[in-house]
Formats: sequence, structure tokens, C-alpha cells
Amino acid sequence: MTIELFREDAYLRECGATVLAAGTEGIVLDRTVFYPRGGGQPGDAGWLIRADGSRLAVTDTRRGESGILHLPEAGVPLPGTGERVTAVLDWERRHRHMRMHTCLHLLCSLIPAGVTGGAIRDGSGRLDFDLPGQSLDREALTTALNRIVAADHPVTSRWIDAAELDARPELVRTLSVQPPRGRGRVRLVEVAGVDLQPCGGTHVARTGEIGPVTVTRVENKGRNNRRVSVTLDTP
Repeated sequence: MTIELFREDAYLRECGATVLAAGTEGIVLDRTVFYPRGGGQPGDAGWLIRADGSRLAVTDTRRGESGILHLPEAGVPLPGTGERVTAVLDWERRHRHMRMHTCLHLLCSLIPAGVTGGAIRDGSGRLDFDLPGQSLDREALTTALNRIVAADHPVTSRWIDAAELDARPELVRTLSVQPPRGRGRVRLVEVAGVDLQPCGGTHVARTGEIGPVTVTRVENKGRNNRRVSVTLDTP
């Protein structure tokens, strides 16, 4: 299986790796900095640089049975098993995902309700909340989010075992998706003094790094769901 370097350091932009397999379904490396699509966060894009200096574009990253799959652009020659490559992220895109993912944790802290869905895009994102019969103020949420961002709270992660999570069910905010429990462990992401919940995604180190944000829309999505959409104000 692929060693997931991004779990311990989301700021790694590249790494050397060995190709374990390559086929139409994707390229599997022994280690990677590429985050695979999951938890509402898109898979990373970037490049694999071969020994001769040629670049193979990676258009998406997903999980597969044999490891993390790096999806190559169509019609290019694939590397061979055992070949050494350098995996290089499209860092600016990834960093926007990290900023928005962290921003959505802040949004969770402001709305005390279960999360029924969510998605992160390049520079924007949204969460759906179980709030039957309740309304949300878009401008008040924007003000509150930017106050937390500007306070520059540290963001850290740690691992707990699954039994500890079972003993603290209030940590899980999502109603339809359970947090990943790989090898009996669960990763907690904490925004100091603001939010604590299980999450497998990538995040910035401090809230100030998110930059100014705007809640662009609050929508009713059915009788119970309220959808809150947010954008980053800076690239």
C-alpha cells in the first residue's frame, strides 16, 4: 500500500517515489504527497517527473484496492514498475483546498447542527446542515468566520483509537458519513479553542492562512437541509 506522506505533513510539495504498478486505472506509487479524493475534498493534481526530465501530468488522485491511484493524462506512455519518479503537486490548487477545508471546520463551529453533506472546490466550498425550520444569516456568518480567521488560531492533528471515538460520539458532526478508521485509528483535527472533530483531509497550520472569506449563499435544500456556500476572497 502507498505511504501517505500528506497525513503527517500537508505542506510537502513533492517526494521521490517508486512505481509499484501502472495501468489504465492509474499509477500506484510506494509513497506520495498526493491526497486522494475523499471527505468532500477533491483529489490532487500535479506531475510525475521521470529520470529523463519528462513530465507526466496527473489529472486526479483516487483510492484503489492496490493503493492510491494517480490518474495520468490520456494517451501518454506510462512508467514501468520499479521506475523512480518525483511526484510534484499542483501546490497552488492544493493550498486552496487546504484553506477551504479548514474554513469549513470553522463554519461547523458556528452552526450547532449535524452535517448532512458537503463539498470542496477550487476556491469555494459548502456544507449542508440539518436545521429544520431554522434560518441562517449570511452576513452574520461572514462576519463571524472572518473574526475566527483573523484570530489566527493554530490548527493541529492527532490520532486516537476507535474505542476512544466511540466513547465520544459528539465529536462526529457528519450524519451520513463516518470518519475513516484505518488500522483502528482515527485522526482528529483541532482548531484551538474553536473546533475538534475527526477528519482525514488536509488543512492549513493556522486560521490566518485561510485569508478573508465570504458566505455567498444560504439555501433551503428540502425541509431539513440548509446549505451554506463559502468562497475564498483571495486566490
